Amino acid sequence: MKNILLAAAAMAFTFSATAQDFDQMDKSPMDAAYYPAQAAKRAFAKTDEQKMAQQPQIKVLYSRPSLNDRAVFTTSDVKGSGIQKYGEKWRIGANENTEITLMKDAMIGGKEIKAGRYSMVVVPTEKEWTVHINSEIDAWGHYSHKDEMDVVTTTIPVMTDTENLENLSMALYSPNNDKVVHLKMGWGTYRAELPITIL
Repeated sequence: MKNILLAAAAMAFTFSATAQDFDQMDKSPMDAAYYPAQAAKRAFAKTDEQKMAQQPQIKVLYSRPSLNDRAVFTTSDVKGSGIQKYGEKWRIGANENTEITLMKDAMIGGKEIKAGRYSMVVVPTEKEWTVHINSEIDAWGHYSHKDEMDVVTTTIPVMTDTENLENLSMALYSPNNDKVVHLKMGWGTYRAELPITIL
């Protein structure tokens, strides 16, 4: 009996000594955007036909930082003048790199891309964003981004809206309910859309 108690005590000590503490809630929680929008909830579809129509075709994983009374973009190197400087690489989010998963082959920026997981990096300017779809995944931010690993680089216009979004937001939708899906990205009053043609 004594040996059993000693073994139990040793196991309890080992567990407490090696237990991993949980991280605190992140200030920029991770979120997902799907196309179709209800793809993640397809198990609740009432018919097999509806379930098939909701099969995921594109998924974007990204973190959602808050503005907290800050400007999104800046032209200055002065700390606090804005979150992201124009002309420099941006993970378009926070923490890990933003990731796009194509469940089918697709066309982006006039170039065919095979189905798979990719990272996204954006270089913003006042009038347009250069979007890099890159083969490196599971990285922190854009810091290890290498242009030679880009599978597509394309430029999209940036617009402004009257609604001010506190958190970075993304949505996937098809404007004409066809094979062309737009990845809509917004933060503050800025909006940009990346067209993706599903092949």
